[in-house]
Amino acid sequence: MRVLVIPDIHLKPWMFERAAEIMEDEGIEQAVCLMDIPDDWRQEYNIGMYEDTFDRAYWFQLLHPNTLWCYGNHDLSYLWQQPESGFSPMAILTVREKLMQLERALPEREQLAYIHRIDRVLFLHGGLTKAFVKYYASDIDYDDVDAVLERINSLGIREMWDDASPIWFRPQVNLEVMYKRGEMVQVVGHTPVHDITEEFGIVSCDNFSTYRDGSPIGTEKFLIIDTESLRYEKK
Repeated sequence: MRVLVIPDIHLKPWMFERAAEIMEDEGIEQAVCLMDIPDDWRQEYNIGMYEDTFDRAYWFQLLHPNTLWCYGNHDLSYLWQQPESGFSPMAILTVREKLMQLERALPEREQLAYIHRIDRVLFLHGGLTKAFVKYYASDIDYDDVDAVLERINSLGIREMWDDASPIWFRPQVNLEVMYKRGEMVQVVGHTPVHDITEEFGIVSCDNFSTYRDGSPIGTEKFLIIDTESLRYEKK
């Protein structure tokens, strides 16, 4: 299956419009969004931008009802009251209400989770390590991927608000053995990169983030990955 990946949003509503264009032009039927929908440099008071971005996400979900959504740390910071960089106290109610609206639009509640699997590909915000699985799913068969993901997706703030968790871990800068390395690929965002890159079974695609002055860090290309062949392209 060819899947379009929408990486970290950070108040860029136009990303959903561009993603919709690619879906139509390329005949792609499945999208996965790595979220981090709210927050960007110096936008804490721009509540209209928060509303517009979430409205575009909601519009995209209605347009493509089977879209999968992967919680990012910035989304969860509002649900769990854990302020971090870019957090807007003024936008708390807006973010919570808009996330609830998005959730209500999902045909299946499971479409919004920490991690999704399609064939041989795991989609998540940060990265899933072997150590994290061994610790929090020690009573589950390590090779039963679906059972492992079900356990991880059931965890809460105590386990997930941690640098080692799948919403925070940065495999691009931390050398750890990743879950099912050599057997599965993980597609991740969270860590800004100049271009979509693959290394050690990790495909990093957060190339839409910006510097403090608003200039782009990356090439602003979308990832399309074949979840069976593992070949990917940039659009």
